[in-house]
Amino acid sequence: MKPIPQTLDSLVLRTDFSDDAAWDELCIAIETPTPDDGFQTVVEFISDRAFEGIMVEQVLENTPQSGLQRRTFLFIVDQKAIADPEHPILVVDLYHEPGRIFRVIPTEIWGVENNLSIANMDFYEFADNADPDGVFRGFPE
Repeated sequence: MKPIPQTLDSLVLRTDFSDDAAWDELCIAIETPTPDDGFQTVVEFISDRAFEGIMVEQVLENTPQSGLQRRTFLFIVDQKAIADPEHPILVVDLYHEPGRIFRVIPTEIWGVENNLSIANMDFYEFADNADPDGVFRGFPE
C-alpha cells in the first residue's frame, strides 16, 4: 500500500468501491454548506483503488507523521459509510490517541473538520459525544 497523501486540506479517503453512485452522493453531501450559516468542509477526496479495503491499523502505519503538515485526523468512507442509509463516515484520530475512532453523519462533518483542522476542539470532544452506536450526530441542544 502506498502512503496516505500529504495535503493542506483534510482528507476523505475512499476504501470501498462497491457503489460509485453512493460515493458520488456522499461527496456532494460532504461538500454541501449548512443551510443556516453556510459552513462547509474543506477536504480533498481520495478515490484510489490502492486504498481499497484498508483497515485503521494500515492507515496508521502508512500516514507520514513528520514535518509541518502533520495530519491529526482522517475521514474514511468504508463499506459501512457506503451501505448504511445514514452514511456514517469513519473518523480516525492520528494524533492524541492514534487509532481512536468514531463515525459522523455527512450533515455534521463540517463541524468536525472545521474544528479539528484549526485545533479549536479536540478529537475526544466529538468522540465522547457520539451516540451509543458510535455515530456523532451533533451536540445536544
